Amino acid sequence: MDTHSTIGVAVIGTGRAGMIHAANYVHGVRRCRLVALVDSVEQAVLAAGNELGVEDTYTDFRAALRHPHVDAVVIATPTSLHAEIAVAAAEHGKHILCEKPMAITVAECDAMLAATERAGVVLQIGFMRRYSEDFLAAKARIDAGDIGSVVQVKTLTHGPSQPKPWMFNLQHSNGPLAEVNSHDIDTVRWMSGSEFADVYAIAGNYRTPEAQSTHPDFYDQVLLVSRMANGGQGSISGAQGVQYAYDARCEILGTEGMIAIGSLTGIEVVTCTKDKVLRRPSVASWTNLFASAYLREDSDFIDCIRQSRAPRAAGRDGRAAVALVNAGNQSIRENRTVTLP
Repeated sequence: MDTHSTIGVAVIGTGRAGMIHAANYVHGVRRCRLVALVDSVEQAVLAAGNELGVEDTYTDFRAALRHPHVDAVVIATPTSLHAEIAVAAAEHGKHILCEKPMAITVAECDAMLAATERAGVVLQIGFMRRYSEDFLAAKARIDAGDIGSVVQVKTLTHGPSQPKPWMFNLQHSNGPLAEVNSHDIDTVRWMSGSEFADVYAIAGNYRTPEAQSTHPDFYDQVLLVSRMANGGQGSISGAQGVQYAYDARCEILGTEGMIAIGSLTGIEVVTCTKDKVLRRPSVASWTNLFASAYLREDSDFIDCIRQSRAPRAAGRDGRAAVALVNAGNQSIRENRTVTLP
């Protein structure tokens, strides 16, 4: 690709994540242009177009793929649609940034990988924590040997928002292990430098009574422990509807020290009142906590296209996370340890 050309981007899916990417390509990322928006809900896509000043809006992603000025797409739809859209985009020669989770099954991931490899296009997965300054600093310290050999990675994501009704069907969402903990799964692999070997998971529905009658297998809280291929250990906690804050933390234990990432504290303003109580704001949403990471991720996607290089989070990383999600859900169903291939 001409390194001086402007890259045209279409964002498919105008929910919260899609609109973060779309706004970045309008306001924050250089030498690219948001040329099209797609959402199956016409009112939503028209509103998004008005907000961002994008005239070309569609309810069918195939129309956007035929747009003469679209060079790349961002897929931010429900997970069950990722594989179909990504394969079609690759067949049209479009570069792809796919939000996590990559897909529902490993077979879908393999189809996406095969299609993008045939087309010679970039496939980047939206693991934006790989662009977050605190996670990058922790990884640099690990690689420098500051804590010796990594022997355990403990990570959690607890979200305050209630799960959406489409998530109740695990066939369409893969549950919180996918929707909430995909970032944690990638973090364990990334920080440990190893693949998952054995996993055991337990789960329950504690905050979502409306799902119990129609989807008794749905869970809004999960705990997963793992043995890594290099002998290390992993621990992942996920929850939805916790109400108290957006909570994303990680602890990496080495043979010679430890590293802690993340805090519940939002803007660092502490109030001490006459009743001798300390108060400080908590992190309200992942949209606040990782705003700069999303911008760097979106910028790097454009750079990967221009420089014909592999992204930090590639298709194989997304596939590994989906394989772990599937194994974890199998462990929950069968109440046993599952060994990954």
